[in-house]
Amino acid sequence: MGKIVALTYLSLDGVMESPSWTGPYFNSDHAKFAHGQLFAADALLLGRVTYEGMAAAWPQMEGSEGGFAVRMNTLPKHVVSTSLEAATWNATVVRGDLATEIAKIKDQYSGDVLIYASGDLTNSLIELGLVDELKLWIHPVILGKGKRLFPEGAPGSSWTLAGTTGFATGSVVLDLRPADPA
Repeated sequence: MGKIVALTYLSLDGVMESPSWTGPYFNSDHAKFAHGQLFAADALLLGRVTYEGMAAAWPQMEGSEGGFAVRMNTLPKHVVSTSLEAATWNATVVRGDLATEIAKIKDQYSGDVLIYASGDLTNSLIELGLVDELKLWIHPVILGKGKRLFPEGAPGSSWTLAGTTGFATGSVVLDLRPADPA
C-alpha cells in the first residue's frame, strides 16, 4: 500500500502561493532532494489548480537534467476536483467520497503518492487522517501576504518530527508524521 506524502514549499510566515520566490534558494542540493522525492513516488495526487498549472508547464520541460521532467510527465496523476470535466497529462479525475477514493489510490501503489502544493487538498486529507507524511520545505523569507498552507480555521492536528534536511541556502525540510493519538 502506498503512502500519501505532501510536499509543500513555504515561506517563514507559511505562504505557499506562487512559489517563484523559492528561486534564490534552489541549488544542486535542492535539486538532488527534489529528485529523490519524485523518484520515490509511484504517482502524483493534485488539486485542480496545481494540476492545471503543472500540466501547462511540464510537458515543455522534457530536456531537463537527470530525467526529472520525463519522470514528472510519465507518472500517473490523480486530480481531485469537482469542476474539472476531463484530464490530460496522464491524469485521471478523482470524484466522489474523498476518503474512499484516496484509499483506492493508496491501494494501487506500493511507493509514495506525492502531493505537490495543493493546499486545500492537503488540508482536506489531513482532516480525514489520510496524510502519512508531511514535508514542509521552509525557505528563509517572510512574504507578508499570500495564500497560506494552514489558513485560519484549518483543521487541528498533531505531528511528530521524523527528520530534517537542511540546505546551505538556509532552507530546511521538516519531515513530519501524524502523532499517535494520546
